[in-house]
Amino acid sequence: MSETKKIGNYRYRILGLLMFATTINYFDRSIIGVMAPTLEKMFGWTNSDYANIMVSFKIAYALGLLYMGGLIDRLGTKKGYTLSIAIWSIFGMLHALVRPGFSVIGFAAARFGLGFGEAGNFPAAIKTTAEWFPKKDRAFATGLFNAATSIGAIAAPFVVGWIVHEDGKNWQIPFLITGALSAIWVFLWFRMYKKPEVHPKVSKEELAYIQGDSEVENEEKLPWKSVLDKRQTWAFALAKVTDAVWWFYLFWGAKFLATTFDVNIKNIALPFFVIYILADGGSIFGGYLSGALMRKGWTVNKARKITLLICALIILPVSFVAVTENKWIAILLIGLAAAGHQAWSANIFTLVSDVFPKKATASVVGIGGMVGAVAGILADIALGSVLDQAGNSGYFWAFLIAGSCYLIILGLVHLLMPKMVPLDENLVPIKERT
Repeated sequence: MSETKKIGNYRYRILGLLMFATTINYFDRSIIGVMAPTLEKMFGWTNSDYANIMVSFKIAYALGLLYMGGLIDRLGTKKGYTLSIAIWSIFGMLHALVRPGFSVIGFAAARFGLGFGEAGNFPAAIKTTAEWFPKKDRAFATGLFNAATSIGAIAAPFVVGWIVHEDGKNWQIPFLITGALSAIWVFLWFRMYKKPEVHPKVSKEELAYIQGDSEVENEEKLPWKSVLDKRQTWAFALAKVTDAVWWFYLFWGAKFLATTFDVNIKNIALPFFVIYILADGGSIFGGYLSGALMRKGWTVNKARKITLLICALIILPVSFVAVTENKWIAILLIGLAAAGHQAWSANIFTLVSDVFPKKATASVVGIGGMVGAVAGILADIALGSVLDQAGNSGYFWAFLIAGSCYLIILGLVHLLMPKMVPLDENLVPIKERT
């Protein structure tokens, strides 16, 4: 009786590096949200000042996604990912140089550079996942590295609470930590990463498994503009509008808990831990669920969209957060919504590699991310203005929109892309080829 050969698992080492990079990304991104109530008191910011600093990040993130996606497709994931993390690490550390006399403009400038660099993370990570995993495993792989966003968001309040005093003393130190972490990542990435088809540590069996449900592509580059007229591009971009909701939790969550329930920098860690550990579970389960449905014989189209519908229904109760007077009910509702969002996110990212060839993946992810960033910019401007004029009642509308928008967006995505017909390396629907 012949023994079944082991496939090999080097792809999971690459996935581990994606998780490490995404953890650094979100730790860097989350620090300012955790310290927002303290920094506001130190520097005398209004809600609109804080909103403008967040808008600076998102403008750069939107521009960066538009540029970085195409750049990563041209340079490849190895060089493109390294460039991205180098940019965001430098500007992350530059936050520590900001002085009170120019705090708003200083933080806005540092956030702008941070946003431009961080824009490369998800296009590069999704492209890497498409290169290293078969379609049936991509949502689960994406769910795992996407769960690292919550690891970074969980780490931020614990590190900040441990290092930073309530009066703001030592506030610069958390911004400097990611420099050392990024240097370690770059070393490991250059040492370990090559495409699977040329990697000496990938067995023939593992390569066959990776490429088992994907067509072999040629090396010809696709121009960035070639994906702009595809309905599938804009279906993904529309689904990414929900990024504005995730950023609302990330950047305004600590402020909401501080002004509504008197949560401060020293006791924010436990609420954030609960919220983001639930988000982690949602990311992993959401990625697993659609893959499990596909293994039961469901089509990619049905498995992805039914999973997205479940996510939208799980998120809906967060609409009532602003009317509850119980802190822990509010925290649990936000955590449940964060879990639903991360499950949603794992699946919509995978829509891109389900439909588009690998060589176009980063470009499409970049365009969709840009649309999500613009939605976040508009949300920040509106919320900052409403909170300054109407006080905490503005959070009622923010949570109502955050809870209800996913069902509406899913309906529109289905109208744009009723069937997820994959496109070949020339962006021609495979079923239409002669």
